[in-house]
Amino acid sequence: MRYFLLSIIFTFYIFAQAPDAVIKVEKNVDTRATIAIVSSLSTPDKFRKIVNKLFKADLSVSGHFAVENNTTSKNYNTLPVALNTNSEYTVVYKFNRTDTNGASLDIKLYQGKPKKRILVKNYTVSKLEKAPFLIHKAVSDINAAAKYQPIDWINRYVVLARYIGAKKTEIMLADYTFTYKKVIMSGGFNMFPKWADKNQRELYYSDYSGDKIKLYKLNIYTGQKRLITTSTGMLICSDVSKDGSKLLLTMAPDTQPDIYLYSGGSAKRLTKFSGIDVSGKFADNEQNIIFVSNRLGTPNIFKMPIIGGSVSKIVHHGSNNDSVDTYNSQVVYSSKESRKSFNIYLTDSSGSQTRPLTSGGINQYPRFSGDGNIVMYIKRLPSGNSIGFINLSAQRSEVFKLGINRIQSIDW
Repeated sequence: MRYFLLSIIFTFYIFAQAPDAVIKVEKNVDTRATIAIVSSLSTPDKFRKIVNKLFKADLSVSGHFAVENNTTSKNYNTLPVALNTNSEYTVVYKFNRTDTNGASLDIKLYQGKPKKRILVKNYTVSKLEKAPFLIHKAVSDINAAAKYQPIDWINRYVVLARYIGAKKTEIMLADYTFTYKKVIMSGGFNMFPKWADKNQRELYYSDYSGDKIKLYKLNIYTGQKRLITTSTGMLICSDVSKDGSKLLLTMAPDTQPDIYLYSGGSAKRLTKFSGIDVSGKFADNEQNIIFVSNRLGTPNIFKMPIIGGSVSKIVHHGSNNDSVDTYNSQVVYSSKESRKSFNIYLTDSSGSQTRPLTSGGINQYPRFSGDGNIVMYIKRLPSGNSIGFINLSAQRSEVFKLGINRIQSIDW
């Protein structure tokens, strides 16, 4: 039963290709500040292409900048008067590998005419493979220097589990573009990683390798792990409270899965339906939970008070709504509309303000960023499967092809 439920409710497979950005413009570019990218002549050609691509993608998905199509190369110490760009902003960068096989990035940001320098910074990492995070941090600082709404989500890790064989998985970290990827746990049957804190130092995961399923908390920097609880049938941490003291778990000790609130070392059962209740999420300042249930025949999105009470359906369309996430009173979910069409919708916890975020194709497994401004989702395309990001306030999106296949679950 537990593997059947896992396969129909939680498990999805993504057959993917190498990272590559595709920009979809959904907002009038005249409302955004123009910015030009100038690379240093000393930046090696083998790095320039990918660094330019990451700068363009980051600046674009921020929703605040319209990036000039053409990039140029000049000496990093070029005087501002020699930067013959007509953009409101110009960023000049120098990127190199360090002697210790790390990476270094220097940037200068200019604004206006005549060009006035408003930001100078240097960034380093000890390992070359983590270089994408240098560009992400630089762009978040450029965004702050231009006095726009913060885009700190761009610096966060994505954590995922993927299948590598029969009852074998590995847990990986990636940057949001999936240019950086690193396996942090391999061997065994470990699934459903979920960040335990906003600083992304620890995560929860479920170990399905034994007779009893075990929920662990892992420090990704020290490698230390701590057993939280065990169960039979099913055990998944689907959400963590803001202060980290409470967890929403899906457990099935009596065959059928229900939502449990775990706090202070014990679990309290919240739902008591004879069918399937899974994927609990905190909502409305943690006063309510949003979850997936088949209590009306097919998977749909429901709400109930965390202290107990009546259950109400909040989604009234689609034949299969089996993936959901929340940010306070906002709810994002995937809805099956035909055999080859799944779209992402945004609503509130009452279900009264609903609008589509995607149109056409197969779009599934949405996740909010930590600030609620961005929705990450999986997009299946004829050319390969990708990970997409929707900026809700700027109404812009970015899509990156995945270099990872058979993904089991994902968190941000």
